[in-house]
Amino acid sequence: MRITRNAILIIIVGLLSLNGAVKLMSQNEVEELTSQNGTTGLANDSLTNKPLDALILRQSFEARRESSSEPDLKGNGDSIPIPPGESITLLDVDGPGIITHFWNTIAALDPFSGRSVVLRIYYDGNTEPSVQAPLGDFFGVGHGALKSFTSMPVTVSASGLSRTCYWKIPFRKHIKVTVTNESPLFPVTDFYYYLDWQKHKSLPKNTMYFHAEYHQSMPATKGHYTILDTKGTGHYVGTVYSAQQVEMGWFGEGDDFIYIDGAKVPQLKGTGTEDYFNDAWGFSEFHTPFHGVSLYEGVYPGDRVTAYRWHIADPIPFKKSIRVTIEHRGRVYDEKAKHPKDFELTASSERPDWISSVGFWYQYPPSTILEKLPPASKRIAPYLVLPVQSLKHRADSPNNVHPSHVGIRYLSSGPGDAIEFDFSVDQPGRYQLSGVFQDSFLSGVFQASLDGKKINRPMDMGSLSGGFKWHQLDLHDLKPGKHTLRFEQMDQKSVYSRTMAPKFTDFTIEYLAILRLEDMEGYHQLYHEKKRDR
Repeated sequence: MRITRNAILIIIVGLLSLNGAVKLMSQNEVEELTSQNGTTGLANDSLTNKPLDALILRQSFEARRESSSEPDLKGNGDSIPIPPGESITLLDVDGPGIITHFWNTIAALDPFSGRSVVLRIYYDGNTEPSVQAPLGDFFGVGHGALKSFTSMPVTVSASGLSRTCYWKIPFRKHIKVTVTNESPLFPVTDFYYYLDWQKHKSLPKNTMYFHAEYHQSMPATKGHYTILDTKGTGHYVGTVYSAQQVEMGWFGEGDDFIYIDGAKVPQLKGTGTEDYFNDAWGFSEFHTPFHGVSLYEGVYPGDRVTAYRWHIADPIPFKKSIRVTIEHRGRVYDEKAKHPKDFELTASSERPDWISSVGFWYQYPPSTILEKLPPASKRIAPYLVLPVQSLKHRADSPNNVHPSHVGIRYLSSGPGDAIEFDFSVDQPGRYQLSGVFQDSFLSGVFQASLDGKKINRPMDMGSLSGGFKWHQLDLHDLKPGKHTLRFEQMDQKSVYSRTMAPKFTDFTIEYLAILRLEDMEGYHQLYHEKKRDR
């Protein structure tokens, strides 16, 4: 490659413009970091901006960990069960200290355990929490859904079942971290966790406490939706925002408005929901260190979305109070329109979608959350969840049908083999059908059919390892009575198939989830209003 004189000049100018960025640390920075008897104690601005630089300096804290490890270190029973309605304590220690890493994974019979299992953190002997959020929402995915994504402070993997965060959670006198299974029916069979923390001799006087608070409005009511409204001194650091739609159309025309220190006019004014989350012209799933969309199912009623925005590079400080709000406006389409000009009923009206959120912030002194969470059953749409073992079923190879957890495992012999399940509905209506399946390296491609009609594209249920996965089976207008779902193996290989795969193919389904859209308050409310106005 030929490098011209101009190119060399550009490189030299670029390096000069970086100035201190190309050196490791200034002498003043080193002296500041080593102010505690020549060792590093806490992360300050220098550490925050240059985390790798901090590793060259001696550390003065003591590294500690609480985990679900079996007390008998020779054993392997490293998880804790949580019966319905019960809590476990993950950490209960004196300070001063800082939690630096929290990992957990869960095995639960509740397909919406991300909403029914709740994380709470209590500081310095307070009887009310300063962190209160469903586990899934705290880790960036709403609706109790299982999805993987990666960001700077939070990562979810293992098809949504492995959750990790690196939020810094300091405490002065004491901290207590609990997890509660608020499902009235389903046990958490296994909860595994690591909580890594640092034991310090002291914390700086200006150390802020970490907070997170869950809210919901199902359906959203008139006026702006409030994500956070708190008093104190601190800075806002993140939003997880979820909506389940009740109209066909783009839900995200609403602007964000943030009011600081009692201001009547918001100091921060937005231009659209997707704009606040650093996207544009709608949503699709993506993830970056500071913003992204962890879940996006589409523009139809019943479809779900979750977006996240971490204000790590741009925290929002407040001295007295902060109120974080967002409009819930959007388009509404007429799915029965016969002409394109009649398709859009409204371009920007307030929509009654089912909204939920978690606001993240630091403040001092620590604030406590007095508002109780709605019951677990009220945190999700009114799904009818049917363990498929409870359903009448038929298979082309009956001897290849085996119970699996609460579901059915079917070992198909080849293309054309199929298994059918009967289910019933009591009322006419528009139903969203979904299922909790288990993808597998032994699985393949199956075509779903309802009452003899194919449902969209074939489902590729193969994977490199395996895991539970939510597959949508779309919307259907159903009459009361019995209906039949059929899953037939197709004569095509999974994209994950291997040459040494066995001759049989694994098909496993655990739950059938049935949502009658008319049971969601607000469903087609705007649709009917706009049709009437026309």
